[in-house]
Amino acid sequence: MFDSLSDRLAGVFDKLRGRGALTELDVRAAMREVRIALLEADVALPVVKDFIDSVTARAIGAEVTRSVTPGQQVVKIVHDALVEMLGSDAAPLNLGVTPPAVIMVVGLQGSGKTTTTAKLAKRLTEKQGKKVLMASLDVQRPAAQEQLRVLGEQTSVATLPIVAGQQPVEIARRARTAAKLQGFDVLLLDTAGRLHVDAALMAEMKAVAEAGTPDEILLVVDSLTGQDAVNVATSFSSEVALTGIILTRMDGDARGGAALSMRAVTGKPIKFAGTGEKLDALEEFVPDRVAGRILGMGDVVGLVERAAESFEAASAEKLAAKMAKGQFDMDDLRMQLVQMKKMGGLGALAGMLPGMAKAKQAMASGAVDEKVLGRMEAMICSMTPKERTKPDLINAKRKIRIAKGAGTTVQDVNKLMKMHQEMEGAMKRLRKMGGMKGMAAMLGKMGGGAGGMAGLAGMLGGGGQGGLPGNFNKLNKR
Repeated sequence: MFDSLSDRLAGVFDKLRGRGALTELDVRAAMREVRIALLEADVALPVVKDFIDSVTARAIGAEVTRSVTPGQQVVKIVHDALVEMLGSDAAPLNLGVTPPAVIMVVGLQGSGKTTTTAKLAKRLTEKQGKKVLMASLDVQRPAAQEQLRVLGEQTSVATLPIVAGQQPVEIARRARTAAKLQGFDVLLLDTAGRLHVDAALMAEMKAVAEAGTPDEILLVVDSLTGQDAVNVATSFSSEVALTGIILTRMDGDARGGAALSMRAVTGKPIKFAGTGEKLDALEEFVPDRVAGRILGMGDVVGLVERAAESFEAASAEKLAAKMAKGQFDMDDLRMQLVQMKKMGGLGALAGMLPGMAKAKQAMASGAVDEKVLGRMEAMICSMTPKERTKPDLINAKRKIRIAKGAGTTVQDVNKLMKMHQEMEGAMKRLRKMGGMKGMAAMLGKMGGGAGGMAGLAGMLGGGGQGGLPGNFNKLNKR
């Protein structure tokens, strides 16, 4: 969602970084471009004005003009100001109450309330080990209650049995009683929406809030509605005691202004962001990480968390044991490719690694094919078990058979073989450095200096700011 804003800001800061010293005129000219970029991204005008005034005042101070790296200093100031605009710290749900903690989900019709309720229930169940009950109070939309019941089955989360003819307030009271008697930790109330903010919607919400006495009232807002999303949030917060906001469709092509304006205009924290249609596509909204992604600094912490979620312990232990011996065969390479696909593919990884902005642009423009991982996996699957264990057996005749089986060319097989050789060589060097302890020492150096994260980006991106690895690029669209 923030791609176009990231590209604009990257252009501004590249100019600043290229200068040895910055004058006040340089800073003010750059801030004018940042101001235009934010306005084009649909950020509310008062928010932009306050943001630019704050950044400019700090950027023209002695802190920047006397700095050895003034361009980097300005980027840091903009990053800090973005974090402040987005809400400084992550705002977790208030679950430290006498069970059940009641969470009421509100919003306009079509904003994704019911799906978001199921996503939230799945997250609380799987990541926090909570016993969750979902209840649909939407008697307006046909089959809304049935939809939540089906989602409950898909996520293995209990739903309140449907009683025909019951009204929202009665359902809320019944749900609270059932949650208390059956020992549920969290009760999620999915309320009805309307096509626009009106008196009937607000009256119903207030009545449900009185009956359900929620500990959290979360407003679900579709980020694709742009600046109007801020207006909706303002209307709801003036009528109901909102405790937070969930932005849906953050993976879409919205301009991003709604997210940047929301906290500043409403004073309510963005607690979660919907990043896809799947039921596990709900992320905690962490301002510091979002600001890092916008400014092309990546989100390494988020990347590590995503890796931890998708990895299989047994496979990882098996690979670690082989690495300790300096071994790395085609099955191990295939396992790494599957892991990358589970983490969202090359595009998702490039967006979360520092210094990979150009690689991400290459994928967005179609210069690099996202299907390259699938083609590489197909070539490995086309090999016999013996060939995968001992790649040295693969001669010219076998390469032709593998290429035909995978629907690729012999040249592609050669590139895959070269990639495997390079990775195998790296594993052997790692063993000489002291195995996993040596690797830990390498990782410990990451995060500072040219040999830190920039080095990792260089390994994955063909030289710091460049594209993807040579072999990835060669394996793209023929």
